[in-house]
Amino acid sequence: MSSSGSTRAIIAALCANAGIAAAKFIGYVITGSAAMLAEAVHSVVDTSNQALLLFGQRAAAKAPDALHPFGYGRSRYFWSFVVALVLFSLGSMFAMFEGYEKVRHPVELSSPVVAVTILIVAILLEAFSFRTAVRESRPLKGDGSWMRFLRTSRNPELPVVLLEDTGALIGLVLALAGVGLSMLTDNPVWDGVATLGIGALLGVIAVFLMIEMHSLLIGEGATSAEDRAIRAALEGTANVTRLIHIRTQYLGPDEMLVGAKIAVVPRLDLAAIAATIDAAEANIRAAVPAARVIYLEPDLDRTPVPDSLEQKG
Repeated sequence: MSSSGSTRAIIAALCANAGIAAAKFIGYVITGSAAMLAEAVHSVVDTSNQALLLFGQRAAAKAPDALHPFGYGRSRYFWSFVVALVLFSLGSMFAMFEGYEKVRHPVELSSPVVAVTILIVAILLEAFSFRTAVRESRPLKGDGSWMRFLRTSRNPELPVVLLEDTGALIGLVLALAGVGLSMLTDNPVWDGVATLGIGALLGVIAVFLMIEMHSLLIGEGATSAEDRAIRAALEGTANVTRLIHIRTQYLGPDEMLVGAKIAVVPRLDLAAIAATIDAAEANIRAAVPAARVIYLEPDLDRTPVPDSLEQKG
């Protein structure tokens, strides 16, 4: 599970959002649209978030040391959690406040056609970023649904970028609807209503991301498919009669810790036990490449051993 795909998605989103933010701020200055301002701040927040995700990837690449013997892989989870927090505190709260003020005190829009033009261009640029995130996520998503991918992915950046881009596209449509309704009804309150909608949307996305990143940060184990593959690899190893217990945990998006106690056939000498453990580790890594740190404890099987297993050994 390489981070190169998520890096490409992050860079595409950063470039798109930086350009979009500049265009939106220009549109806000010209039109005075609250929805445009909320979207401009949203794009600035997204651009900052992508920078934080890149920083997290760089921090996670540090080599293990005495203080962190398992490395810094979880830095990516931490900075992804910070991104969700920033999205909520700056993006959602600002939009909600701005929308509330504009609903209470509506302000006529000037040059709304300019706002519409900028929003349409922003939708096209955001769609490019979203398409890149989808393309990079598909190999990890597999045959499952997108919601399942968001809930089970151990890669933090791709779900963040996907949800940010989804929120940005929906937010742009809301902003476009707000400006359009303000033009059609000659009532600028719709601009404030759209801004409130943008704030609520960002809040929902941010809370979802915080919950998922918190779960990754405190440590998640192997997925169901990975757990089955690891168990099959262990139980299929010569001289292993059964798996007694197993614990797994992701140390980072690309590195899993596996600890297991295995029962081996009786009367094996030390060299045979060592060879069995080496073979079991190789089988696990072949089945689940992310399983890089493996600790196996051999034990005697207290249950009767079927003849077929004795012959396998």
